[in-house]
Amino acid sequence: MQEKMEASLSVLIMSLASAAIMAMGLAPDPQTGQTSKDKNMARFNIDLLVILQQKTKGNLTADESQFLDNLINDLQMKFVSI
Repeated sequence: MQEKMEASLSVLIMSLASAAIMAMGLAPDPQTGQTSKDKNMARFNIDLLVILQQKTKGNLTADESQFLDNLINDLQMKFVSI
C-alpha cells in the first residue's frame, strides 16, 4: 500500500527543483529512466521558484527562506553551466 503524501511548501519547492534538475539533464526522469536536456523547461521551473520566493517574501520561516534562497542559487549556477 502506498503512503499518502503530505502537501507542503517544501514538497512544492522540491517538486519544482526536481523538474528543473531533470530538464537540465542532471537526473533521469523517474518514469523513463532517460535523461534529456530542455533548457527552456529548466529555466521555466527555476523562474517558478523565483516567483514563489518573491510572492512569499516575509511569510516564510527563516529556515524556509534560507532553503529556498540556497536552492534557487544552486539551480541558477547549475543552469549557467549546462
